[in-house]
Amino acid sequence: MEQQDTGRAGWREWSGLALLALPTVLLGLDVTALYLVLPSLVHDLGASATQTLWIMDAYGFLIAGFLITMGTLGDRIGRRRLLMAGMVAFGAGSAFAAFAPGAAWLVVARAVLGIAGATLMPSTLSLISNMFRDARQRAVAIGLWATMFALGMAAGPVVGGALASAFWWGAVFLLAVPIALVVLVGAPLLLPEFRSARTGRLDALSVALSLTAILPVTYAIKQATEGFGADLPIAALLGVGSAVVFVRRQLRLRDPLLELRLFANRAFSSALAVLLIGLVGVGGVMILVTQYLQLVEGRSPMAAGLLMGPPALAMLVAAIGAPLLARRVSPGVVMSATLGVSLLGYALLAVAGTGSALSVVTGFAFVYLGLGAIAALGTDIVVGAAPAEKSGSAAALSETVQELGIAAGVALLGSLTTAVYRATAEAPPGVPPATAATVTDSLSGALSVADRLPADAVDRARTAFTTGLNVSALAAGIAIAVAALAAFRTLRHLRPIGAAAVEADSALSTHGRDDGGRGPGG
Repeated sequence: MEQQDTGRAGWREWSGLALLALPTVLLGLDVTALYLVLPSLVHDLGASATQTLWIMDAYGFLIAGFLITMGTLGDRIGRRRLLMAGMVAFGAGSAFAAFAPGAAWLVVARAVLGIAGATLMPSTLSLISNMFRDARQRAVAIGLWATMFALGMAAGPVVGGALASAFWWGAVFLLAVPIALVVLVGAPLLLPEFRSARTGRLDALSVALSLTAILPVTYAIKQATEGFGADLPIAALLGVGSAVVFVRRQLRLRDPLLELRLFANRAFSSALAVLLIGLVGVGGVMILVTQYLQLVEGRSPMAAGLLMGPPALAMLVAAIGAPLLARRVSPGVVMSATLGVSLLGYALLAVAGTGSALSVVTGFAFVYLGLGAIAALGTDIVVGAAPAEKSGSAAALSETVQELGIAAGVALLGSLTTAVYRATAEAPPGVPPATAATVTDSLSGALSVADRLPADAVDRARTAFTTGLNVSALAAGIAIAVAALAAFRTLRHLRPIGAAAVEADSALSTHGRDDGGRGPGG
C-alpha cells in the first residue's frame, strides 16, 4: 500500500470523524425511512403507481449515477467545500420534500437529494483518508464510517415510523435540516481542506458517458425484479455500450474523470471485486429478511426494524474489530476468514422455516458480520491504494461498486425468490381465477386476498416464500464462499496494517536517526 505519514490523529480528527458520521447516518436513513411512511405519503399526495416507484428509486438512481463525477469534483475543487455544498443542497432538498405540494414535486426533490447525496459519500470517505494518516487509525476510522451507513439503514424504518406517528410523513425529511446546520457549522472548525494539485477541467462528455453507463445498468438491474420486459435489454445495452466508450475516453485523457490505471494495482481491483460480490449477497438477503419478518412472521415495519438491531451490532463489532485484528494478520486473511464465518449465517437462512424469526435474525447477524469486515478493510485497501490526490475518485468508485452490488443483489436474489415462490405456491381449489393468480404471484398478493382464502392456504403461501428465501440464501452463500477464496488468494500477500511504519520506527530507533518521525506506512 502507499506510503503514509505515521503522525497519529488527535482529538480534532476524532471529533471530525464524529461530525462526518452525521451525514453518513443521514444517507442510510434516507434509503429506508420511507418504507413505513409510504402508504400515508401516497394517500396524501395522490401519487400514481409510477410516481410511487420513482419516489422510492430516484434517490438511489442518482446517487449511483453521480458518485464518480462528484468524487472527482471533490478532488479538484476541495473535499470540504464539496461536502458543505452538498449539505446545503441536501438540507434544502429535504425541506422542499417535506412540504412538496404534489407527487411530481416530491420525485424532483428526491432526485435533488440523490445528486446531493452523491457529493456527501465520497467527500466523507476521502476526508477521512486525509485526516487519519496513520494506517492503523485510518482503518478503524473507515470501519466506523462504514458502520454508520448500515446503522442508518437499520434505523430508518424505526425513526421514520416514530416521526410519522408523532407528526406527519414530511417530518422524516425535516430530520436532515438540523444535521445539515451542525455539519455546516462544524466543518470549518474540525475538517481539513484538501484538493489535488492538478485541477484540470472536468470533462463534460465523460460526465455524460458515466451517467449513460451507470443509470441504464442500475435501471436494468432494478427492473429485473419486476420481470424481463423489452426495456430491460435496451437499457442494459445502452449502459454497456456507454461504459465501453467511457473507458476508451478515460484512457486517452490527460486528466480523466476516473483514473482507470488504478485497476493495475492488484490489491485495488481485488478489493473492489470482493466488495461487489459481498454486497450482492448482503443486499439481496437484507431485503428478503425484512420481507420475511413482516410478511411471514407478521411483524410491523417498526418491530422488524428493531429486530435488525442485533445484526447492526454484529456489523459494528466486525467493522471495528477487523481493522484491529488486521494489525497483526494480513487484511486479506482477516477478510477471508470473516466471510467464512458469515457462511454460518447463510446456512441458517438456508434451513429456516416459518416461525423461525430467531434463527433468521441470528443468521442475518452472521451475514452482517462479514459485511462489517469487508466494508472496513476492503474500503481501506481501495482508498489506501490510490495516491492522495485521487482518493476522492477511489472513494467514489468504491461506493459505486457497493451501490451496484446492493442493487444487483436485490434484483438477482429477489427474482430467484419470486421464481421459487411461483413454482411452489398453489392456489386452493374453487377460488376465482383472478384470486388464484394473485395467490400464486407473490406472498404479498396472497396476504392481500387472505380474507377470501382458507386459513391453510395463507400458511402454504408463507412456506413457499420461505422456500424461496432458503434457495436464495444457498445461492448467496455459494457466492460468498467464492469471495472468501478470492480474498485469500489475491489479498493474503498484504502486510498487516501499519507493519511497515512500525518497522521504520524500529529502524530509526536502532540507527538513532531523526527525520521528524516520518516513515513508510503499511
